[in-house]
Amino acid sequence: MFMTFYNLSKPQRKKKVAEIKGDLLFGIEKNNPQILITYFSDEDTYIRKVAYQAVGKIYQEKENADKKIINILNKLLKDKHHHIRQTVINAAGEIGMKDFEVVQSLFDRGLFDEHHTVRNAVIGSVKKMGKKNPKPILTWAKQYLHHPDKEIRREICHGIELRGRTHPRDILPLLKELQHDKTARVRDTLVHVLGQISYKKGCLETVIAELNVWKNIELTRDAVEEIIDVHERYKDFAVLSQKQAIQYIQKNFRN
Repeated sequence: MFMTFYNLSKPQRKKKVAEIKGDLLFGIEKNNPQILITYFSDEDTYIRKVAYQAVGKIYQEKENADKKIINILNKLLKDKHHHIRQTVINAAGEIGMKDFEVVQSLFDRGLFDEHHTVRNAVIGSVKKMGKKNPKPILTWAKQYLHHPDKEIRREICHGIELRGRTHPRDILPLLKELQHDKTARVRDTLVHVLGQISYKKGCLETVIAELNVWKNIELTRDAVEEIIDVHERYKDFAVLSQKQAIQYIQKNFRN
């Protein structure tokens, strides 16, 4: 029977992680993409996760591996197997948490990939990179806010969410640019993100103050409804209770 990563015992998993990292390091040092392909194309999503995390660690730990890794990732992003391209983007996301400029071109290409799993990897990577390395990520994201493809606009909106959960001021200027977007999927994502960045300490006050100066009154009201709902859905994590959030909104929301 095929053994997935989480079918293994904890000691076996630890051994497997070390084995994969060793194999990938050998493949990178020998400039042999086939070793990376073996793991990047694995049907087990957790094996692929171990692989892309290992590539990120190797990039940070090995002085002479960085250029080889970037060259291999660029080659593998052309592969026909979507799992491989997906894992390339996830590996690039690990690198981009500290060094975005070297992987930016991979995201410029991955954002337009024909397969949704690759585009979803872009969103996930932008989330984790934006949390750790926000300045270049948000600068990059801004250029796509008015892209003619609605899915690109939606993916960028979704991707910058995680930074906004702790630093809403960083992303609210970008979200503001989407307030008049007429595409339902983009608008729905914008409302969703506004809700997601509202329930941590100090965030509700920042979001409401920003919505008070937005021009799209209908959207801001929909966003406030979502914010109120989020305070119930995430009541175990929200700083304020739903009742407290409602009281604050009634007193301070002017639209």
